[in-house]
Amino acid sequence: MEIEKNLYDAVIVGGGPAGLSAAIYLARAKYRVLVVAKDGTGGQISITSEVVNNPGIEKISGKELTASMRRQAENFGAEFVTGEVLHMELEKEIKEIKTTRGDYKALGVVLATGANPRKIGFKGEREFQGRGVAYCATCDGEFFTGKKVFVIGGGFAAVEEAIFLTRYAREVTILVRGDSFSCAKSVSDRLENYDKIEVKFHTELVEADGDQLVTRAEFYNNQTKETWEYEAGADGNFGIFVFAGYVPNTEWIGPEVEKNEQGYLLTDSNQKTNLDGVYAAGDVCVKQLRQVVTAVSDGASAATALEKAAAELHTKLNLPDLVQEKTAETAVEDEAPNLQENGFFDASIYRQLKPVFRKFEQKVKIRAWLDDQPISGEIRGFLRELTSMTDQVTWEEAKGSESREPMLPAMELCYENGQSSGIWFHGVPGGHEFNSFVAALYNTAGPGQEISTELEERIRKIDQPVNIKVLVSLSCTMCPELVMASQKAAAVSDKIEAEMFDLMHYPELKEKYQVMSVPCMIINDKDVYFGKKNLEELTGILEGE
Repeated sequence: MEIEKNLYDAVIVGGGPAGLSAAIYLARAKYRVLVVAKDGTGGQISITSEVVNNPGIEKISGKELTASMRRQAENFGAEFVTGEVLHMELEKEIKEIKTTRGDYKALGVVLATGANPRKIGFKGEREFQGRGVAYCATCDGEFFTGKKVFVIGGGFAAVEEAIFLTRYAREVTILVRGDSFSCAKSVSDRLENYDKIEVKFHTELVEADGDQLVTRAEFYNNQTKETWEYEAGADGNFGIFVFAGYVPNTEWIGPEVEKNEQGYLLTDSNQKTNLDGVYAAGDVCVKQLRQVVTAVSDGASAATALEKAAAELHTKLNLPDLVQEKTAETAVEDEAPNLQENGFFDASIYRQLKPVFRKFEQKVKIRAWLDDQPISGEIRGFLRELTSMTDQVTWEEAKGSESREPMLPAMELCYENGQSSGIWFHGVPGGHEFNSFVAALYNTAGPGQEISTELEERIRKIDQPVNIKVLVSLSCTMCPELVMASQKAAAVSDKIEAEMFDLMHYPELKEKYQVMSVPCMIINDKDVYFGKKNLEELTGILEGE
């Protein structure tokens, strides 16, 4: 019986600890597994600088932990794609999953989509997001070097992020609306080791205000009923970091999967939802404790239950094993070229890129606009390594007056004939932005990430030239979604130009647009927006321009 190319035993939606744990268990049991992750792997924990409560590992960063889990899953045979799930048919025996990277079928699905930071609704929260109000210490902490910072929240995340912020801030004040922390005492007791940190209980933020940046805030003591204010004074501005819990990322999941009133997915003790073959794991589920240790436990439980369900379907539908043994020929094909030691790429990345390169409909030419800055030398090295791995991507150094002069340095993605795609990268796309760079290559080469016909038509109807600048940090988990959305819009419409800037190398843009948070999007060098946005949200903004 011939096996369908896109048929998997399990498709796991989400690349955080829960999804990675499920992938490890399923792949080790010799099932064919695909992990679809919108922003690459890692999830919320990847922005945590220190994980100290994971059994058996005394101290590790969230990024290191999840990178290790991914390697473990890949070593067992799990496959990964970076993409967004657009639609799922989950009530059939063989599930159908439509994504921006193609359509897949699966005998079972694990929903491990996690949760997003909760906004709490104080006056000025929306207006000053990106101008003093932030939700990620790893992404935005550096913007507040030497300044005063307030942290809102009394849970584990608030304590951990407050400690991280002491690397940058002059002072950190934690505001807890209750009379104690809601996390374990052993966690909050760590605050005693940090002279920079002050804690105020029974305290709520009423309003944040200022001109362009947050310079004043009003607070309320819910015990004494008194209000008090803080003004930045000589500091010029200060920061407000909100860590008041999370909202489950389930709004896009259809009503056929049961949820509670807050949107969390309902599961049984084996992590099964109300639908056969559909499981949920991690922060997206109803549970008392949301930590790495419970997420990986959920993933293992879901995988073990799915193993049994998949085995039964194999028998019922007379399906052969979907995992194919490697032949000597395919083993040779998987060998990486001679990559530089301590270079930009390793054999693992090569194996991930190879199937993407195979899908290219045409070659991509990268035109590099370089100068004598050190970052230009890094771009040269990056491009030499990249093009050594495939003949589908070539590069050349710009000789001037070939196109409009960009901010230097820059990489301009062009079609095979040399015509610009309208997609630019200013900097070396490492960290979380490497996935968005690969997606940009794919969109330029074609067929590109799939989107709905309706959305594509809306983008094509934009008839005025639009320049989109997206300012990012390579450590930001929220940036790639907006970068990929703007690049896809540029790939669809020749009226749209999308530029990604690694803000570390372009401080003049930070000053010009008063940027205190990433991602920051600037439309036509005029209108400024903060926070992650998908392609539909971006299209709505462009239609209003």
